[in-house]
Amino acid sequence: MNKLTKVGCSALCGSLAAISAANAGDLSVTGGATLTWLSTGQETTGNPIGMASAVTFKGSGELDNGWTYGLTIAHNDQDAYSASAIEIVMGGLGTIEFDQGNSGNGIAAYDNVLPTAWEEAHGAGLSGGVKTVLGVGASDNVQYTTPTILGTTINIAYAKEYGTADTNDKVSTAGEDTKGHGLDATVKINPSLGTEILSGLNIYGGASYVDLLDNTVVNEDAYEGVGAITYALGPVEIGAMWSGLYSGVETGTDYHSYKNHGFGVAFNVNDDLAVSYGEYTTRKAGYTQSSAQATGEGGREVRVESWQASYTMGGLSLNIADVKADNVAFVSTMDQNATVVSMGLAF
Repeated sequence: MNKLTKVGCSALCGSLAAISAANAGDLSVTGGATLTWLSTGQETTGNPIGMASAVTFKGSGELDNGWTYGLTIAHNDQDAYSASAIEIVMGGLGTIEFDQGNSGNGIAAYDNVLPTAWEEAHGAGLSGGVKTVLGVGASDNVQYTTPTILGTTINIAYAKEYGTADTNDKVSTAGEDTKGHGLDATVKINPSLGTEILSGLNIYGGASYVDLLDNTVVNEDAYEGVGAITYALGPVEIGAMWSGLYSGVETGTDYHSYKNHGFGVAFNVNDDLAVSYGEYTTRKAGYTQSSAQATGEGGREVRVESWQASYTMGGLSLNIADVKADNVAFVSTMDQNATVVSMGLAF
């Protein structure tokens, strides 16, 4: 009798262990390190050597009904906490993601989708002070992503309190005096229609709305919009994008509207070597009644262009960018140039 009892317990424990193993999630860690040399061509540049590191934790698991879930925790340079996201993939029902403001959701995901060998034209070390769309991406938000149907994917992102991020559980941060909720909607279309010639065509669009609640002055709500098109054929990919921002602030002396345009082309020489050219322009498109209009075109437009090359060898990547910025920070007398050399290591 005792022997049978022991056999039964062993079988039961074995079954429970099997069930636990089947439902247990996985946790993995990836990371990277980057060394850079930045030369601006000026007499005083400071220390041109830079280093950055990053560590990302990824967890995943599966529910009994086949749905999957995942956790991403990002630590940026010097292992400082950046943001985290939890996603639930519901099969044919789409995906829900809870994000703590890493700019990966909403309209921010399409702020610049132009092809490049390494970085955006304004992201390789000399930004020039250009404007990009952001929407609710930098706030705690919830995003729903539809299943891809006929090459079309739609995302809806919502932030209950725009501007707040990294909120702990069971904690509610105090509401801001100037901004309320925000809502972003984006769409990506790959109209291949089953043809190979159109398989590399992608069309992007997005809009953002933020409710302004300034209790001291009368402001309008803030709006942003973006549209882009990219096309890849063989080793060549080209793209163009347009975006606009309206802050809603109608008082003071600041400009409240900006419009942006970008262009990029990239060429994969082989599996390891790629080269690209990109440019990005921001233009002040409006100013408040109490503002003085900027003098000359240089005071209203910033333009950045960059030639880049990237070579990969396993987990090693070598990158170089030559960047030129005109009218930096909307100052007509400030033009800058920079050369950036980077070595990246992936772990």
